Amino acid sequence: MGERYEVRVPAGLAAAQLRWNGEAGRAWVAGLPGRVRECLAGWGLRPDGPVMHGSAALVVPVVREGDGLAAVLKLQLRDEENAGEAAALRAWAGLGVVEVLAADEARGALLLERLDEGRPLDGVRDALDGVRVIAESLARLNAVAAPAGMRRLGDIAAAVLDDVPRLLPALADGAERRLLERCAGAVREVAGEAGDRLLHWDLHAENVLAPRAGSGRSEPWVVIDPKPLAGDPGFELLPAIRNRFDAGEVVRRFDVLVEVMGLERDRAVAWTLGRVLQDCLWELAEGEVRMPDVHVVVAKALLRVRA
Repeated sequence: MGERYEVRVPAGLAAAQLRWNGEAGRAWVAGLPGRVRECLAGWGLRPDGPVMHGSAALVVPVVREGDGLAAVLKLQLRDEENAGEAAALRAWAGLGVVEVLAADEARGALLLERLDEGRPLDGVRDALDGVRVIAESLARLNAVAAPAGMRRLGDIAAAVLDDVPRLLPALADGAERRLLERCAGAVREVAGEAGDRLLHWDLHAENVLAPRAGSGRSEPWVVIDPKPLAGDPGFELLPAIRNRFDAGEVVRRFDVLVEVMGLERDRAVAWTLGRVLQDCLWELAEGEVRMPDVHVVVAKALLRVRA
């Protein structure tokens, strides 16, 4: 079946790869149909529905021919963020994360348990209820020590701080420069003790799905798509604060996360400001000259908490 399957790479995925990864992304997209067919044949799979994608991965619903198990084949360009995905998911076994059925690091391929992609957590009516689910999930995930070989928050924080004097002058607004300078100051206070917990890094409501009916899963929600690293759980909070953004709920969401996860409040503020700083420096490196409005609101709200 794999040899006959025609793979059409979605235009949105191809455009995102070209934007973010340049020629490496173009080459990965060009080779993607062949890798899909190889994985289908090698793992004994047949396609079972239309492909899905984000900006980084192609996901093919499949059925394992040997036992009829419904699964998904996920392929992505290997980089430092996703290189440890399979290892992290296996380390979290039994903690409400998607199950890894097979992995091929060379091809950037994972065979994963199929969940209900039509029922993401961001479909719940009250966004704060979703934040509580994320906080409970993170409390379980962050209880696990990071396996050897994971990228480390301490290294990331050092690199971010090194970029501040080079990139901050590009900001067109002096008040925004001062705001990010205060974020950098907060990070410097905690960077020397960056932690060793296994972090998801990107846990927001779109990365939590309901299990499929009849799957035998007892929990109502299952976590997917980590970009794992070793570090302080305070670095986990920004995606849940930013998802379905509400400027009036920044501190409330932060408080829910801190309380449920059992975090030290001041450290959590500092690491969340570090995440704001990281995101803004990425934007500046891409040629932007203003902070995104969301980051301005979050930074100001948490700096008031910190005062």
